[in-house]
Amino acid sequence: MIRVALFDDNRQQRDAMAALLESVPEMSCVGCFADANSALEHAGACGPDVVLMDIDMPGTDGIEGTAKLRLAYPALRIIMLTVLEDDDRIFAAIRAGADGYFLKQTAPMKLVDGIKEVMEGGAPMSPSVARKVLGMVNGPKQEKKTEQFELTPREQEILALLVKGWTYKRIGMELGVTFSTVNKHVGHVYAKLRVNSVGEAVALAVRKGLA
Repeated sequence: MIRVALFDDNRQQRDAMAALLESVPEMSCVGCFADANSALEHAGACGPDVVLMDIDMPGTDGIEGTAKLRLAYPALRIIMLTVLEDDDRIFAAIRAGADGYFLKQTAPMKLVDGIKEVMEGGAPMSPSVARKVLGMVNGPKQEKKTEQFELTPREQEILALLVKGWTYKRIGMELGVTFSTVNKHVGHVYAKLRVNSVGEAVALAVRKGLA
């Protein structure tokens, strides 16, 4: 059972999302919250596996809430939800530690698939958002590559595929290795980059030109 918590200041959208989650046999909505001001306390109380975080909320916004949750709960999966495709906000959310990024107009079952994907180690995104992220990767680098992270060729290859939003399962199939082998390599990537999530790894890869 995948335990999901919602943070969204729009009650109608919260209720609709909660109903969607409860309609999926392998998912459970364990909490609905109108803001991220007490995100740490809420997450600690309801123990979600995945958080769906609205990016624009009064007080503590979704980006700040994501950063706090990532620091306190490194294993937590966080998917950002927004009505906007603003490049700066997308990149800020990924840098804060978001594992996925969906537009709110995404088809309900696509979002359900995204929740399943993020639990498998993927970085699910709406297609238009993914294109923007890839544009960041393929365009001018944000910073010069001044640090040496000593990634092996295989680790660099896997990091590049994570940047593309591929799941561990898909990476394993592409490279002809098992899920556990991919997971082991990703663990090494995290350790060398000093990050705790796919989102942070992708953000650093974009910023440093690693992929």
